[in-house]
Amino acid sequence: MESHTAATRTERDSMGEMQVPAHALYGASTQRAVLNFPISSRRMPRRFIRALGFIKVAAARTNAALGLLDARMAEAIEAAALEVADGLHDEHFVVDVFQTGSGTSTNMNANEVIAHRAAQLAGDGVGKIHPNDHVNFGQSSNDVIPTALHIAAGLAIYEALVPALNVLKASLERKSREFWPIIKTGRTHLQDATPIRLGQEFLGYAGQVERSIARAQYALSELSEVALGGTAVGTGINTHPEFAKRACEQLSALTGLTIRETDNHFQAQASLDNAVAASGAMRTISVSLTKIANDIRWLGSGPRAGIGEIELPAVQPGSSIMPGKVNPVICESVLMVCEQVIGNDAAIATGGQNGNFEINLSMPLVAYDLVESIELLAAASRNLARQCVDGIRATTRGPELVERGLAICTSLAPIIGYDAAAAIAKEAAATGKTIREVARERTTLSEDQLKEILDPSLMVEPSAQRVGAGGG
Repeated sequence: MESHTAATRTERDSMGEMQVPAHALYGASTQRAVLNFPISSRRMPRRFIRALGFIKVAAARTNAALGLLDARMAEAIEAAALEVADGLHDEHFVVDVFQTGSGTSTNMNANEVIAHRAAQLAGDGVGKIHPNDHVNFGQSSNDVIPTALHIAAGLAIYEALVPALNVLKASLERKSREFWPIIKTGRTHLQDATPIRLGQEFLGYAGQVERSIARAQYALSELSEVALGGTAVGTGINTHPEFAKRACEQLSALTGLTIRETDNHFQAQASLDNAVAASGAMRTISVSLTKIANDIRWLGSGPRAGIGEIELPAVQPGSSIMPGKVNPVICESVLMVCEQVIGNDAAIATGGQNGNFEINLSMPLVAYDLVESIELLAAASRNLARQCVDGIRATTRGPELVERGLAICTSLAPIIGYDAAAAIAKEAAATGKTIREVARERTTLSEDQLKEILDPSLMVEPSAQRVGAGGG
C-alpha cells in the first residue's frame, strides 16, 4: 500500500485557505468536513460513490452536448468521474456519514476529487477545472445526493438482491419437489394440526421469496424516479430545461436501470418518501426471511430432544464445551441480518421525517442504511440457499408421527360429525391410543373405510368427495 508523508498543500475555497494532505485529490471543502465531523468510522457506501461518479459523468456529457461546457474539459471530467465510479479513488472519499444532512460535504468531496483528477488527465491547455463551476454545473447537492441515494439503492436491488432472492427461491423450489412425497403432521399454535406435505411447507417458503422478489422490484421502480434537475429547491434554477431528461437518459445507459426524471421536483427534494417506501419493502422481506429461517431451524431442532423432521448441513462445531453439538448457525446469521434491516428501517423512517420545507436533512444516513439493508439481505439470502437449504435432508420422523397424531381425526368429522370425532381425539389423547384404534372401537366404520378415511395422502389437498359424504 502506498504510504504518504505528513506533507500538506494549501487549497482555497469560498471560506478561505485550508491545509490539505499533499497526496489528496480532494480540496478545502472536503478537508473542512473531515475536521467538522469526526463522528464515526463510517463512510458512504461503495455503491453510493459509484452512483455519484455516474451522475457526474452524465452531467458532463449532457452539458457538453448542450454546448454549456467545453468539450475537452467535459471529456476530462467524464474520464475522472468514470474512475470514481469504478472505485479507483475510494481512499479520497473521506467524509463521515454523520455530516450535513443534505450530504453537501460528500457532493463537494466528489466534485473536488473529480476536478483535481480531471486536471491531471487533461494536462495543459484546458484551463482550470473548478469543482463547482464545471463538475457541479447544472446541479445542486440537494438534487444530486437524493439521486445518488436512489441510484445506489436501485443498483443494489438490481445487481445483488433480486439475483440472490432468485437463487433462494430456486433452492426452496428444488427442496419442495424433493420433499413432496413426504407427509408429516402440520402445526398451528405450536400444536398438532392436519397432515401436510413437507414439500408443501417448502413451497410456502418459496412463495414468500417469490413475493419478496416482486416487492424488491416494486422498490426498484420507486427508486428509479430521481430528483436530478431540481437544483436547490426543486425550481431548476441555474440548469438547462433539457438537462434532467438528457442526464437521466445517460444514467439509464450507464446503470442499466430505467432512470426517469420526477414529474414533481418539489416532492422529490422535500421528502425521501420513495426511499422510505423502498426500506419498507426491505423490512417486509426481512419479516419473510425471519419466518423461513426460524421454521427451518425449528424443524431441524434436536436431533433427539427436538422436532427433528429435517437435518440441516453441519457447517461448523456448535459448542466450545459440548462435543458433537451442531447448531443452525446459517439460520441464526439470517435472523441477525433481518434484525439489523428492521432496525435500519426504523432509522430510515425517522430520517425520512427529518426535513423542513424544501429539503430532507438525513440523506446521508438514509443512503447508508438503505444500501446496507439491501446488500445484507442479498448476502444472507444467497448464503441461506447455498450453505443451508441446498443441503437439507428429510428424516423419517415426520411420517412416523402422522399415525400417532390426533389431528387426523379431522377427516372423520364429515363422516361421523364434529362432536363424535372430538370425543375420539380426546380419548386417544388420554389413553395414548391412535385415532385409528379408538375409531375402530367407537364407530361402525369398517377397516377398509378407516383405511381410506385416515389415509394421510388424501388429507393434503381439497376433496369434494370427502366433504359432506355423510354425517351423523
